[in-house]
Amino acid sequence: MVACHRALACWPGPPPGRLWRWSPWSSSSESWRQFPADPETWVSAETIYQSLYVQSRGALRRELTKCLRTGRALRQPGRHAGQRKSRILRDMVNISQRQPEAADRAVPGHWEGDLLIGKRNATAIATLVERTTGFAMLVALPDGYKPEHVAPALTAKIQTLPETLRRSLTWDQGPEMRDWKQVRVDAGIDVYFCDPHAP
Repeated sequence: MVACHRALACWPGPPPGRLWRWSPWSSSSESWRQFPADPETWVSAETIYQSLYVQSRGALRRELTKCLRTGRALRQPGRHAGQRKSRILRDMVNISQRQPEAADRAVPGHWEGDLLIGKRNATAIATLVERTTGFAMLVALPDGYKPEHVAPALTAKIQTLPETLRRSLTWDQGPEMRDWKQVRVDAGIDVYFCDPHAP
């Protein structure tokens, strides 16, 4: 692809005697940054990995893998499904069990929550939006967005509402809601979770 594409073929490499040692992810990002208006020049990190570890052979392969940050000649496999940590929240209640009145937005007091994470994952804030009115509340998370920080912060904010406006809270299945039962009990609000990939 590089050899037959004029823009990429003219893309300057590192100075003689030096290696950039970019990761495939960095190279992929750079292809998009250098040529934002030319999608034909974009290359995914997976394509680069495949070129290095599957298509290249012999001396070329050794030369290319030296340019990787890891310097590995073999790609490390990803974790198997059994080794991955489950993101399923224990005993969570699916949105399908939420009161029908929440769906048509006729009765106030049903809330949707979300976690907004800032640049470099350094800061975060939670949002609560009432489904009928669109009224939004921001929940500060100065100590971080781990479950032990999110649950007390949500509880404190929800407790400022009249009981008639604490009908339900719907959230995605993010790990920050691991302590959702604490929110349900302490704030006096039913908590439901969206289907995966459909928040």
